[in-house]
Amino acid sequence: MRRSRLKRKASGAEPTPLQPPIGGRFAPLTDEKLRDITNSAFAILEQIGVGGAPSDIRSLALDNGANERSDGRITFSRPLVEDMIARACKRVELPGFVQERGIEVGGGRVHIGTGGAAVQVLEAATQTFRDSTLEDLYSLMRVVDACDNIHYSLRPVVARDMTDPFVLDINTAFAGLKATSKPIGTSFFEPANVAPVVGMLDAALGETSFAAQPFCFASVCHVVPPLTLAEEACGVMQECVRLGMPLQICSAAQAGATSPAALAGALAQGLAESLAGLVLVNMMKPGFPCILAFLAFISDLRTGAMTGGSGEAAVANAAAAQLLLNLGIPSTVSAGMTDAKTADAQSGYEKGYTIALSAQAGADMINLSVGMLGSIMVASKEALVIDNDMCGAIMRTVRGVELFDGSIDLDMIEQVVTGEGHFLGTAQTLDLMTKEYLYPSLGDRQSVSDWLEAGALTVWDKAIARVSEIEALPVPTHLPADIEAVLRERLPIHLSEGL
Repeated sequence: MRRSRLKRKASGAEPTPLQPPIGGRFAPLTDEKLRDITNSAFAILEQIGVGGAPSDIRSLALDNGANERSDGRITFSRPLVEDMIARACKRVELPGFVQERGIEVGGGRVHIGTGGAAVQVLEAATQTFRDSTLEDLYSLMRVVDACDNIHYSLRPVVARDMTDPFVLDINTAFAGLKATSKPIGTSFFEPANVAPVVGMLDAALGETSFAAQPFCFASVCHVVPPLTLAEEACGVMQECVRLGMPLQICSAAQAGATSPAALAGALAQGLAESLAGLVLVNMMKPGFPCILAFLAFISDLRTGAMTGGSGEAAVANAAAAQLLLNLGIPSTVSAGMTDAKTADAQSGYEKGYTIALSAQAGADMINLSVGMLGSIMVASKEALVIDNDMCGAIMRTVRGVELFDGSIDLDMIEQVVTGEGHFLGTAQTLDLMTKEYLYPSLGDRQSVSDWLEAGALTVWDKAIARVSEIEALPVPTHLPADIEAVLRERLPIHLSEGL
């Protein structure tokens, strides 16, 4: 091959690290397994279907081509499901409150986010656990706002100091709204709470409407595994469709408990449950922005407890991402749900391989992936910033090895090997320092002697300092003060002013 064909000018195309990398190179399922599990999911919907359908959902389904068994279960033929998949939204735009901070979900574009409903937080100074509060929710989401490798924030903790369901739903959404200008996600106890929250979000945007800039999505568990619809959640789903709030609908069966112990069987059931929700949403409104959160949870069969950090959890969620990517449906999976109680070595290795496999498999959104401990029962700001560092490296692996103009330059190589003998001072090296390479914020790369001389700080020590730096920054100002004041007058907002 001629040198002129190998050499490419540096003025041409370059790596684009700011773009979301596209996953899908890792395929835990062979073509045969992919086909068999998908076919089994269609068979489950056609033969077994879903139970517990409220009367309005039953009418909706039957009016749109579904069938009803003698025992009342609603079934969906394969042609009907395939038709609804064809109608479904394939790219979901989730703008931020600051619109340019938004993300596009679909096609294997990998994004990292929070999620879950932890009920405790870990106090960094004392290493003790306590119940989570509204202020904790705000503080965690404010840390997300400052983390460059975390792209959205679904509420990571429950504000346990809020006891009234309406007050909780309003304040959960408000805490996210005030804490970050990235896309946020929230949840609802009952359908009646959706309209007031959407009204609040609409008012917060001022001259822009929420319909035009839907920066908040609703996380809705539409199904109670195995294969039973959740009445209140279905009502929430209907209200979100009516009011234009994007949906992330969740199936979260636990293999060995609420889905089969065989991973293939659990995946088939979970895919069927996910598709059932997609069918119903598209019966409500074809093409409505809906993301399938196919959360393949795993049981420790010795105890029946959920294990989020297992190898089985890693491969099952990567397979879930592959199944949805194969169908062309925007996806969310769960990863990073370490069983460790602190940010220790167990936490690091469990988070590392579970998130990496899902990202490499092409999950569009990875929920529950950062800041969580204790099988998603605990959240930690310090763990959040450590995980941000880790996710930067994982996202770099998803980019892979890029061949761009100037990446292979035989003239440069000859000049170095016949000259100074190293590439440190070449124009290519200097140009690619921050384009091809990513550097940790907290991870340490010093020599042992330099590390000792610098104070022998652990990553946990650095995380405590980083959280303090973030909390010392000026409070977010994307929500105008006059609009915030109006919202506080109109609604039962409990978050302290000035945070």
